[in-house]
Amino acid sequence: MDPSDFPDDLVRTQQAWNATYRALAAPGPRNTTALRRRLLRLSVRLWWHPYWSTAHSVPAARMRLRELARTRNEAQAA
Repeated sequence: MDPSDFPDDLVRTQQAWNATYRALAAPGPRNTTALRRRLLRLSVRLWWHPYWSTAHSVPAARMRLRELARTRNEAQAA
């Protein structure tokens, strides 16, 4: 699956989900309620994105999206 197959908004949402999850998992997070609510909203956006109705292998595509978002976050941090 080519990374360009994913819509930009879906990749950005996954990146935001990853960042929110990391913030919540950090030692002594602040504003845990806000972070949990944000994580829930992002999860809903990810799960119900229209892209999934056209994906051939949804479980594999979801895993590839997670990997793509993770590598883009690492590239941006470098």
